[in-house]
Amino acid sequence: MKLMIRGGRPLSGRVKVHGAKNAVLPIIAASILTEGDTVITGVPKLEDVYTALEVMVSLGVDARLRGSTLTLRTRGLSSFEAPYELVRRMRASFLVTGPLVARLGQARISLPGGCAIGTRPIDLHLKGLEALGARVRIGHGCIEARASRLVGSRIYLDYPSVGATEHLIMTACLAKGTTIIENAAEEPEVVDMANYLNAAGASVHGAGTKVVRVEGVSSLRGVRHQVIPDRIEAGTYMVAAAITRGTVEVEGVVPDHLTAVTAKLRETGVEVTEDETTVLVNAARRRLRAVNIKTMPYPGFPTDMQALFMALLATTDGLGVVTETVFENRFAHVAELKRMGADIQVDGRTAAVQGTRVLYGAEVAAADLRGGAALVLAGLAADGVTVVRGVEHIDRGYEALDANLRRLGASVRRLRAAPPEEERAASGATSRVTAGS
Repeated sequence: MKLMIRGGRPLSGRVKVHGAKNAVLPIIAASILTEGDTVITGVPKLEDVYTALEVMVSLGVDARLRGSTLTLRTRGLSSFEAPYELVRRMRASFLVTGPLVARLGQARISLPGGCAIGTRPIDLHLKGLEALGARVRIGHGCIEARASRLVGSRIYLDYPSVGATEHLIMTACLAKGTTIIENAAEEPEVVDMANYLNAAGASVHGAGTKVVRVEGVSSLRGVRHQVIPDRIEAGTYMVAAAITRGTVEVEGVVPDHLTAVTAKLRETGVEVTEDETTVLVNAARRRLRAVNIKTMPYPGFPTDMQALFMALLATTDGLGVVTETVFENRFAHVAELKRMGADIQVDGRTAAVQGTRVLYGAEVAAADLRGGAALVLAGLAADGVTVVRGVEHIDRGYEALDANLRRLGASVRRLRAAPPEEERAASGATSRVTAGS
């Protein structure tokens, strides 16, 4: 698939944010711990979500997605092995490892895949699982973990990894005794998963702080849970308004989750107005100035917004410096932005962006999810037509991005670049997950 974008149109109107992909994926994995039906509402229709559901089905879970409501029935949980062809597509699939050990006593998972934005080692996950009493072995491209009963422990994370924090919290819920996780990630998605687990009968305290305490319980029950809004999707539309010098109201958000993004937009000269669930971004007829960006764990500036802000900086006055501290390979979009006329110089993990008045339409290719979204935003601001290939990366994290942009006044068309059967194979669709409108 590819997107054809005719740039130069300021965006205007309202857009509603979907549920957070990075919140729903760990909750899906954590549902393995429950006995009963889990119902998750606000679930986005994304390729990563479909992949996660296929993993669950392969383990014997009944997964039914109707609109934005997902029902997971774990009574049939029977397999402790997630297939390679599924895990290789999405890194978050690895999160089923701990819950499988907690429920079935063992797990066998292929080494995970995902976006090519860095090594993202899983050693923090494995050390944590071993601290909880699991015996872990790696070989032949797989990870095997076993434990007759997990036991609470004190775990220090060398880095506040979101995935490792989530994985160890969920796994510790059924461990015997108390688990304390220090230097934990503080992201809102961690808090949302903890809220889900507590509603199911877990005892998780301190989520959203550097120290999380988990008191093990004997079992968890099924529960209904509303997933939080996607702060990165919200930030994307906020930057889209700024880069096109438009005015967009982003609805259904938690403004406190967007503090770092909002602060940087205001620093460029954009007017941002907040209320309880909406953010209004007004960049109409404004000359924006360059700012410096440094990605950091939450509550710092999110690495998932880095590429999007780099596209914006390419259209501002002055020199902006972008420093990426989270992932070492997250500048793949730079070469494609330069094809559109952006003036960017990279030195290691730092990129110097000299603003230019005009970007030009070009044919570019997305190498990863957020880099692909950045190219779309650059195309919205560019003079002429931009064709973005590799849309399958973008579809992993945005539901109906092109349709929403059209509602805001953009000229965006989705074009098929391959026969339908090849598109279906690329998306990994399967009839084993029951879905409906």
